[in-house]
Amino acid sequence: MFLTKKHLSRRTVLRGMGATVALPFLDSMIPAHSVLAKTEAAAAAGHTRLVCIEQVHGAAGISEYGLAKNMWVPAETGRKFDISQGTLSPLEPFRKHLTIVSNTDARMAEAQTAPEVGGDHFRSSAVMYTQAHPKLTEGSDVRVGTSLDQLYVQKFGQDTPIPSMQLSIEPVDQSGGCAYGYACVYTDTISWAAPDQPLPMVRDPRMVFEQLFGSGGTPEQRAQRRATDRSILDMLTNQLAGLRKSVGAADRQRMDQYTTNLREIEQRIARIEARNTSGEARELPGAPAGVPDAFDEHVKLMFDLQVLAFSSDVTRVFSFKFGRDGSGRVYPGSGVDRGFHDASHHGASEDRIRQFGEINKYHVSLLPYFMEKLQSTMDGEASLLDKTLILYGSPMAVGNTHNHRNCPFIVLGRGGVLDGGTHIKAAKDTPMANVMLSLLHKLGVDNIDSFGDSTGEFSFTAPDTTVA
Repeated sequence: MFLTKKHLSRRTVLRGMGATVALPFLDSMIPAHSVLAKTEAAAAAGHTRLVCIEQVHGAAGISEYGLAKNMWVPAETGRKFDISQGTLSPLEPFRKHLTIVSNTDARMAEAQTAPEVGGDHFRSSAVMYTQAHPKLTEGSDVRVGTSLDQLYVQKFGQDTPIPSMQLSIEPVDQSGGCAYGYACVYTDTISWAAPDQPLPMVRDPRMVFEQLFGSGGTPEQRAQRRATDRSILDMLTNQLAGLRKSVGAADRQRMDQYTTNLREIEQRIARIEARNTSGEARELPGAPAGVPDAFDEHVKLMFDLQVLAFSSDVTRVFSFKFGRDGSGRVYPGSGVDRGFHDASHHGASEDRIRQFGEINKYHVSLLPYFMEKLQSTMDGEASLLDKTLILYGSPMAVGNTHNHRNCPFIVLGRGGVLDGGTHIKAAKDTPMANVMLSLLHKLGVDNIDSFGDSTGEFSFTAPDTTVA
């Protein structure tokens, strides 16, 4: 390869019956005698991966008691913030990759007319990454705004086989109207390709896996492969063997790590399906067979699929909905036996606020798993974590009062555009849309001057440490 200047294309895929597997970034994709930064493969690897996560119902740390105890918002701004005792404490190992943005508002989730009063839960998710106000309708004439993830897709997503993917943990397949005059689709997705084009979210890991790696065959072929307990990699044995002979030792190691991870995820999905179709009682009786009953197992599997997709550059953009408004789900891993929605309506009781805080902390505790996987996966000369931005927050601040001021919002990773390791407190009445507008500009989406209800740019420059 070095002598002949032959190299693999960044878009090299291996194809077999019912399988299409893209490769991770390999040294063999760089032409001989080429400067890495100038190659097509390096340019593809250089694009920031983007994950937009929504958690509903706000955070206990935004309540009056929670703010006094610094449960979500650290006392200090700047780089010497302390999260060791609060909801964000699981992120301490990744504090250098953490940007906390406090005191921003999602005002577009508030009622603007009398008929909208009380409908906060049924419009909030639509607001999260659009920062636009949803039209009050139960029909098909829904309208809100184009979401942040899709604005990024419009600029950069067409370079990948799949422009973006939308994932969820809870069921999001309702139709018609939900409550307070709002169509269910407003609560069912956080991703909008256009103001009137909501994108469906996928809950079943099997469907995600097939979209990423099984699109090369018919449904019958894929069903046959699963029925004979064969991995998609079994369809590609000869191609993989031939490729391994033609690349260097470092590339073989990357390929082995990638295929091992792919096979392991495929086997996990198969085990989950076998367990859920065994006839034993399920905690989630109506869920698809590929959906784990355990929340943390489901979330981690979805994170693993995202890491595989990013490493193979099948897509660079995910939106991920952790929960749905009004959910009564109980999270045993949090140590709290109250349902989610009930816990968020804590009535300002200090004991119940602390309980809700434990649920918030449990959700946050799953993020380091994702970050560790990204950090351990190299993509060219840097880890995927260095090339990824993960947005995490809620369009609701205090679930107890359906308040949308001072909403919880953090950014994980650096994505080549942020320094990380800081807490920035916004000025009073700052729209969350300002933060998102500036993030879009930093990501290279420079063809927009406003976003949602933005009033200007947001500075991510770390101030000197002060008490917030």
